[in-house]
Amino acid sequence: MTKLALATRKRSPLHFLYKNGTVLAIFGVVAYFSVTLDRFLTYENFSDILRSISIVTLVAIGITFSLIVNGFDLSVGSTVSLATIASAASLVLYRQEILVTLLVPMLLGVAVGLLNSLLIVKLKLPDLLATLATMYAINGIQLTYTKGFSIYNDMPLPDGGTAPGKFIPSFLFIGQGEIAGVPFPVLLMLVVVIATHLFLTYTKPGRLFYMTGENQEAARLVGIPVNRYRTYAYVISGFFAALGGIVLASRIGTGQVSAGASFLMDGVAAAYIGFSVFGAGKPNVIGTLFGSILIGVLLNGLTMMNVPYYAQDIVKGGILVGALALSHIHKK
Repeated sequence: MTKLALATRKRSPLHFLYKNGTVLAIFGVVAYFSVTLDRFLTYENFSDILRSISIVTLVAIGITFSLIVNGFDLSVGSTVSLATIASAASLVLYRQEILVTLLVPMLLGVAVGLLNSLLIVKLKLPDLLATLATMYAINGIQLTYTKGFSIYNDMPLPDGGTAPGKFIPSFLFIGQGEIAGVPFPVLLMLVVVIATHLFLTYTKPGRLFYMTGENQEAARLVGIPVNRYRTYAYVISGFFAALGGIVLASRIGTGQVSAGASFLMDGVAAAYIGFSVFGAGKPNVIGTLFGSILIGVLLNGLTMMNVPYYAQDIVKGGILVGALALSHIHKK
């Protein structure tokens, strides 16, 4: 492409929309709901929005890592559910303290990532099929373990007694607490976003992740351990999904079967919307955060307008199609 053609393309309305469309959409949606809904523009409501997008963002960051290496992880939603059940079971059924309650779901998330990488990297299965199989397997495991029931304080046990443990305050603080008036999960999200952005942008391993995804054969020829970085990506994806599950369990105070199912679609949409933020044209954590904000604000406003949840899925699907279409058109 000549310099003139490139300059003309950068001045085109499509390029401007591709580069700034997500940010403009966020401002537009906020302005619309602020005018039409009396309770939208309040601290309490924005606090709820930020709490909700903190979980979506953590899950979407994991998906972003899999996209960076030119893969895809469909198992994140079931991993969120597994971590939620594991946290609740550790507290309520086994009376564990905060360290074990955090460690067990994180290790399970890493184990899911290792299983995915085994199927994809070692056995050479397509990433969509491998992670789909993992998703079904994890759903079966958690349903078998819980027999389809949620885990909560004072829940009845099969032997006729009640659960010996309960959700402890230190764990509930992760999802419900505040520091200086700012919800703790929001602070956690911001720390993770900033740290991950710095890692991917300014460190050698971060750049190697991108080189692995851009051209695996070329990366292999220059000495990059491609399979190792692909494995890292799926392990990181499982870890962040588990972290999202921990925040979810601490926020709702129960371990609900399949509670993470909705986070798959939200996380995928946020990660793909992030491609176009500020014209990045590739998976990136800052773009993923903006994608989560757009989805969170939109779904919050629709809920306040009493739009049914099943209709909200149509909106999310439309957003995802729009982001993919705009990215594809821009590349062409």
